[in-house]
Amino acid sequence: MSFLPKPKLHHPHLPTNALGLTRRDYEGAISTLCAGCGHDSISAAIIQACFELDLPPHRIAKLSGIGCSSKTPTYFLGSSHGFNSVHGRMPSVLTGANLANRELIYLGVSGDGDSASIGLGQFAHIIRRGVNMVYIVENNGVYGLTKGQFSATADKGAKSKKGAVNGDGAIDLIGLALQLGATYVARSFSGDKAQLVPLIKGAIRHHGAAFLDVISPCVAFNNHEGSTKGFDYVRAHNEAVNRLDVMTHHEPIEADYAPGTVEIVTQHDGSVLRLRKLAAHYDPSDRLQAMSYIQQRQAAGEVVTGLLYVDPEAADLHDGLNTVDAPFNRLTDAELVPGAAALAKFNASLR
Repeated sequence: MSFLPKPKLHHPHLPTNALGLTRRDYEGAISTLCAGCGHDSISAAIIQACFELDLPPHRIAKLSGIGCSSKTPTYFLGSSHGFNSVHGRMPSVLTGANLANRELIYLGVSGDGDSASIGLGQFAHIIRRGVNMVYIVENNGVYGLTKGQFSATADKGAKSKKGAVNGDGAIDLIGLALQLGATYVARSFSGDKAQLVPLIKGAIRHHGAAFLDVISPCVAFNNHEGSTKGFDYVRAHNEAVNRLDVMTHHEPIEADYAPGTVEIVTQHDGSVLRLRKLAAHYDPSDRLQAMSYIQQRQAAGEVVTGLLYVDPEAADLHDGLNTVDAPFNRLTDAELVPGAAALAKFNASLR
């Protein structure tokens, strides 16, 4: 399949960010997904988030597996590093790349089939290892490339476009991410850009394993009455626990909300997350409460969205392994091959 590049000519007075780049500089090829696909809205949110954060595109590495969702990195950040891996194996490639060069910003894009079925084991291990990344699952509950079979995230009792009823329980990737130790966990809806863009910005600024489950309706196979992943259902059953503002360290914090409705979270790099609470008693710093609350609302048929959990002091895989700061490609021969004396000393430490 060929991908058409977007025309390079554009209006000379488009808004620019601090790097002098326009939003167009963060785009990719023209999308070949179905018109109205929720995945394209997620791509637009990623583009907007990177533009607003003034990120140099060459500092971003985008990785994906197989599926409609895994095609989307072609449609954003055309000047970034990219790798399209095999089905369900994106987490291994991202982990290896991250270990080799911690200076890049890693963005893994996957789908409910890619992560909750063939790649479930890989998903579990990249989360539990705390790889510093943004892991986005574009979740539509079906296998769109193979004509709409239920995926592992389809809710029990949901109906397919042809009327079949799903009898299997759903795998809840949010619940798994919380249990496995993700330190930034959020859910959003592709039709809610105002919520999704700040969640992506917060995830990018987070130091540690950031996971976003984005409900993204499949307009071809899973956007009908009886679907629990369609636009109408999610809009009618969406329970947002908070709204997020992300401020980098150089931006002022303005107290423009009534006391008790805002929670301030300062992250590792000095950026600030300002949570405007919609569910007054919800605490995003309590992992166990988050797990319990999500299950309660799920039993009531609600789709909980917002920043569900965050640990601002999280460590990542490099912290645990005590790796060197420099990327591997900048290490000298002497650093890579320290010699027999260093090997003997290391072996002696293991005896």
